[in-house]
Amino acid sequence: MSSAAVPSRIGPYLVERRLGAGGMGEVYLAYSVAGEPVAVKVIRPDRTDPHTRARFEREAAIARTISGTGRVARFIEADPFAEQPWLAMDYVPGRPLSDVVRDRGPLSAPLVASLGALLAEGLAAVHAASLVHRDLKAQNVILGDFGPVIIDFGLGAFVGASKGTLTQAGMVIGTVRCMPPEQALGELDVTQAADVYGLGTVLLYAATEHYPYDGARWEAVAAQVVNPGIGPDLSGLPDELAPVVAGMLAHKADDRPSLEEVTRQCADLMRELGTSPARARRALIQETTAKDHSTMVLPQPDGPMLDRLDSLEKLLSEEPEFRGEDIPALPPGDEPGSDAPMESDIASPLPPVSVQVPEPASGSPIVPAPRRSRPPASRKVAEELRERYAVGPALAWPKH
Repeated sequence: MSSAAVPSRIGPYLVERRLGAGGMGEVYLAYSVAGEPVAVKVIRPDRTDPHTRARFEREAAIARTISGTGRVARFIEADPFAEQPWLAMDYVPGRPLSDVVRDRGPLSAPLVASLGALLAEGLAAVHAASLVHRDLKAQNVILGDFGPVIIDFGLGAFVGASKGTLTQAGMVIGTVRCMPPEQALGELDVTQAADVYGLGTVLLYAATEHYPYDGARWEAVAAQVVNPGIGPDLSGLPDELAPVVAGMLAHKADDRPSLEEVTRQCADLMRELGTSPARARRALIQETTAKDHSTMVLPQPDGPMLDRLDSLEKLLSEEPEFRGEDIPALPPGDEPGSDAPMESDIASPLPPVSVQVPEPASGSPIVPAPRRSRPPASRKVAEELRERYAVGPALAWPKH
């Protein structure tokens, strides 16, 4: 994507540069009014429909309440009703686990066990808030000076939100190589066991540089995932790790261990391998961080960005949607949402996506209560969604 396609602003954030892209959309490095770096992800238009927007609003509000872990990037705010929904999270300095494994090869068994214990503890805090990530994979684990951190949390609202199944081609959302059978079958209400499976795929990749299932097309991979007669590919997995990882990748959700059990199993394994969890964590950080630490430092705005930030607060204060004034609904036919089929991440690389976010994009912090007086970008769409899904100020669960 050319630099011309990078939006100058997303909601109340000034965009500096594009960080990358995935099946859900594109992510940018941006800065708040106070100059704080944040990662802002803009969701692809074909990933949104009324159901996902409503669920995103609810899950975004809950995501802000997660505490008790530093293993999950902090959710800051989002706007599910923008023409292209977006969410802002803490910028996490470091490199994706996928890049680390690609560059240095698979991790040793003690390091994989440390990775598993740390991430299982972090996910436990997520589950304590009654949320499920739903899209755990090596690309969504960042390794830095603090150790592993899970990113893209909050995007779970867009994963599995479709009511499609494998019999409706293209309607299963997510990363098929990393999703459990129940999610690949299109079940809407996946449980916490789905994240245990996803974490199992992360550990398998860290130890072997491959996922449990693979194929030329996502349909072929999905067919393997949902077939109880085809076991996961555990080739190259050290014998010491095999019992832990195989249990996490069990076909039936009820057969998978809890996160607490995963943490205990990984801690016991580290001791059996002659180290302790604390020492293994230190070794994991030392062996997976960039030697020049160029990716481990929080970005700082340069001169031109500082000049833009100098005027951001004044610009925001002068614009109606940030003053709490009413703004008109979108004209008929311009409401956000799409009935386009949604392909899996494995189907094909993300095609070029136009992310010309309107200036200003209509962003507002998503909090349970009190809500800001500014209405969503499209009042008509928002009211229809709230009526249909009973998403009131308390962000109630959908009726169905």
